Amino acid sequence: MRSVRTALLLVICCVMSLGAASADKPVKVLLIAGDDIGPYHDWRDISESTRDVLIASGRFDVKVSEDPLILESKAALAKYDVILMTLFTNSDPSITDAAKENLLSFVEGGKGFIVQHLASASFKDWEQFGKLCGRKWVMGKSGHGPRGVFQAKIVKKDHPITQGLEDFSIFDELYSKLQGDEPIEVLVSAYSDFSKTEEPLVFVRPYGKGRVVHNAFGHDFKAIKHPTMQKLICRSTAWAATGK
Repeated sequence: MRSVRTALLLVICCVMSLGAASADKPVKVLLIAGDDIGPYHDWRDISESTRDVLIASGRFDVKVSEDPLILESKAALAKYDVILMTLFTNSDPSITDAAKENLLSFVEGGKGFIVQHLASASFKDWEQFGKLCGRKWVMGKSGHGPRGVFQAKIVKKDHPITQGLEDFSIFDELYSKLQGDEPIEVLVSAYSDFSKTEEPLVFVRPYGKGRVVHNAFGHDFKAIKHPTMQKLICRSTAWAATGK
């Protein structure tokens, strides 16, 4: 009888161990970065700073690609739980039909997508990309005042991304007049002297079975390394990937 009990305990321990290992499995992130329109952003510093924040949390396994052509491989994308675009606007504004289909299918199928700062200006001729982002930076229509310190407001305090966070001040660009009319749930906003209105700066939306986060913060490493911004980046990535 004792040997049976011992065997059962071993089985239970093994199952619990496997469950813990599964729970601790890192979220696999594909971070797509690229060059800016003109000398306005240090895009590599932005991508590396974002990667550093995710890696430092111990919760994410991050692969960086500096070429959006990775979107053309459905098999490559299948390895990841979430795609995070930090900046890709200039080198080649076009995107193949295969890449379009793969990105949309990735999110529609239940995975995550995050667009950060000026990355929403990418693929300007692809209308559905703007719908995926919820709102989109459009050259000549969107804008911002001088970079400086402004007060950001936590609008939705019970969302998993913002739960427990307080309003904060940050030195960054306050993006204004992002274009689009898709339904969005605003989590963080700020009043813009440039547009004279409250602007959505972090917002989410469902897309098929997947989840999208749009984070308009992140002009440089100083903004990205802000303590509250680090929490928002990590929580956004986990939520987009898992819904938790």
